[in-house]
Parts: sequence; C-alpha cells; structure tokens
Amino acid sequence: MTSSIDIDRVPVADTARRLLADELAATLRLAAPLVLTQLSQITMMATDLAFIGRLGGEAVAGAALAGTVYWVSFTLGLGLMSAVAPLAAQAFGADKVPLVRRSLRSGLWVGLLLALPLMALPLFGETLLLALGQAAVPAHLAQHYLSGLVWGIAPALWFLAIRSFMGAINRPQPVLWITLVAIPLNAALVYLLIYGKLGLPRLELFGAGLATSLVNLATFLAALWIAVRRPPFHDYRVLAHLWRIDWKLMRELVAIGAPISLAIMMEYGLFSAAALLMGWISTTALAAHQIALQVTAILFMVPLGINQAATVRVGQAVGRGDATAVRRAGWTAVLIGIVSGALLTLAVVAGRFAIARLFLGEGLGEADATVELAAVLLLIGATFFITDGLQCIAAGALRGLKDTRAALLFAALSYWGIGFTAAYALGFHTALSATGVWIGLSIATTVFSTLLLLRFKLLTDRLPSR
Repeated sequence: MTSSIDIDRVPVADTARRLLADELAATLRLAAPLVLTQLSQITMMATDLAFIGRLGGEAVAGAALAGTVYWVSFTLGLGLMSAVAPLAAQAFGADKVPLVRRSLRSGLWVGLLLALPLMALPLFGETLLLALGQAAVPAHLAQHYLSGLVWGIAPALWFLAIRSFMGAINRPQPVLWITLVAIPLNAALVYLLIYGKLGLPRLELFGAGLATSLVNLATFLAALWIAVRRPPFHDYRVLAHLWRIDWKLMRELVAIGAPISLAIMMEYGLFSAAALLMGWISTTALAAHQIALQVTAILFMVPLGINQAATVRVGQAVGRGDATAVRRAGWTAVLIGIVSGALLTLAVVAGRFAIARLFLGEGLGEADATVELAAVLLLIGATFFITDGLQCIAAGALRGLKDTRAALLFAALSYWGIGFTAAYALGFHTALSATGVWIGLSIATTVFSTLLLLRFKLLTDRLPSR
C-alpha cells in the first residue's frame, strides 16, 4: 500500500529533477559559445606566434617579453570588465532594464578611464625590461611589438564589457560569430603588416602588434553595432545618456572587479615564478614546463567559458531572489566542470607523448629528454587540470554573488603561502626536482578550489529561502 507521504514525494522529486535538467541545459547553452569564443582567441594568438616565428628566434623572444608586459597591464582592466557580468546579470534577473544598461555604461567608462594609465606600461616596456636585466636586443624588439599592441587596449576592454553584457542577458552568440570572423581577418592583417605585402611597408613586430590593435578595434565596433542596432540588444538602449557617469555604480564595479584582477595576477605570478624555478633546474626542465603550461592554457579555455556562464546563471538567480536557484546554478556549473575536466584530462594523459612532440622541432637538442619530462608533467597534471578548472568555475559562481574579496585572500594563501612554498621545497629539497615544482602547482590549485567551493556553500546556505 502506498502512503500519502510517498505520493507527495513523487512530484517533488520529479520537479527537482526537471529543474536540474533545465539548469544543466541552460548552463550548457550559455557556456558552449563562451568556450568556443575563448578557444577562438587562443587560435588568433597561435596564428600571431606562427607568423612571428618566421622572423627568427630573437623576434620570438621579443614577442614573449612583450606579451608578459602587456598581460600584466591588461589584466588590471580584465577583472574590472569581468565585473560587468554579475552587475548586469543580477539586474537582468530582477528585470531592471535600466540597471542592465547602466552596468554596461559604467563598464565602458571604466574601460576608457583605465585604458589611459594602462597604456603607460607598454609604452615604456623596453625601459622596464632593461631595468629587469633583460638583454638589449629582445627588449628592443619587445618595444616594437608593444608600440603596436598598446593602441588596442581601450577597444579590447570595451569589447570585454559588451561581451559581459551580452552573456548576462543570455545572448553570447554574437560575440562568438565576431571572434570567428576575426580569426582570418587577424591572420591576413598580421601577414600583410609583418612582411609588407600588397605594397604595404614591412613592419615586422610592430606590424604584428598593430594588426592586433586593428582587430581589437574592429571586433569592438562590430559588437557595439549589434548591441545598438540588433534585437534583443537594442531594447536596452545601451548608449542612452552615455555622457552621464554613474559614479556610484562605477565604484561598485571597481570594488567587485579589482580583486578579480589581483587574483588573476596572483595566479599568473605563480606560474611565472614556476618558470624561473624550472630555469634554475635545467633548460630541459624549462622547455618541458612551457610545453605542459601551453597545454594547460588551451584546456583552461573550457572552464573559463563555464566560469562566465556560472557568473551569469548565479547572478540572474540572485536578481530573482531565488536562493534554491542560486545553489542549483553554482553546483550545476561545478558538475559540468568536473565532467569536462575529467574527459579532457583523460585525453591528455592518453596522448601526452604525442602532444609533447608537437611542440618540438625535428632535430632539437635533448628533444627526447624534454618529451619524457613533459609527458611526466602532463601526467601530474591529471589532478592539476581538474582542480584548476574547478577553482575557475567556483570563482565565477562567487562573482555571481558579487563576492570577490575572499577569493583574492584565498589566492594569496593558496598560490603563494602554500603553492610556491611547496613547489620550491619539493623542487629543490627533495629528489623530485622538476616534477616537485608541478606537484606544488597542483597542491596550490587543489587548496584554492577547495576554499572557493566551501565559500560558495557557506554563502548560499545563508541565503533566505522563499
């Protein structure tokens, strides 16, 4: 005999499963174009490096130094533009159209005001690199590249703000199409300006940087045109009263975004420090580390796209005041991250030797030793890839709650208090050597992801249920 309690439970269980399935589908629909957009941007970067590589080893070294200087500068703006997403997503969830518009408008103003000081570092990149002890020729070549790149900072920041706005209202597809079109455009411009084809002057590294700036400008203008003229974006009238600076909302954007930027720099700084540690061990160790790190960077694009989807889904649920939906959105994104991370990790582990060989030219000295060590590092990365993806997704879920300061503190503790200490100790005070450094990196991401997940659980458990 079936009790009345059992009968009551059936629809509740069915409803829970249906809501979970709906959330899973919604998150995947949002994350898929965001992931593909990130992979498209990696493709453009690889195209640039392929053309620059034909200029010679010193040009590659100069481009690498320029990339370091540019990334440090640009990261300061990256976090602030990312903060547009939770502001706009919560406003969208609360059905506050004017606040969605104000969120984007504040992002555009912050991007403009920030771009001017951010340009200072690239413009004086050679002076900085020489002060840091870099060789004169690569530093000089880096300045050529930076002199072209610097003009694209403002449009790149504005494009990120519009991308955050489009994602926040569940319409990330236009950004993907724009980025896909930008891939061949970027390749053509880089080729023409580096080598001086079709009657254009041969600009080499400056041409590569200038091409990137022109592509940044083109993608921003395309995104802006869609945001202003195409449905459903034009309903938000994103340029209405653009001249009105919303200082209160801008302060909130900075309060949310600045910790994101600093946390990203903490992570980037750890991997840069790890490269220095590997260089102290041996050239082979450094080469193997760079190969494994490049693979990591490519794989990271998947959780980065899910991160952005998590921010939006959690933010929208917060805007609706639905605590259950907040929890469901965050944990669904984490589940997707675990499954996708496990699948990608299995593929990398299975093909680790072939992957390592892809990065090495024929006849390179000590190639076999580098391949062997890179394969070992990729095997250690079996845990690192998953935990690094989890910390990214958990951070995105917390951003949806506008909670970013705790993540900064956790990053300092995990990456530098624990991770760097472990990497140094295992790399230089045990027989593990280079593998010990990567174990340290894995420990850092494991601790960071655990702390972020616990933080998300703590905050969502405190939310009042309706």
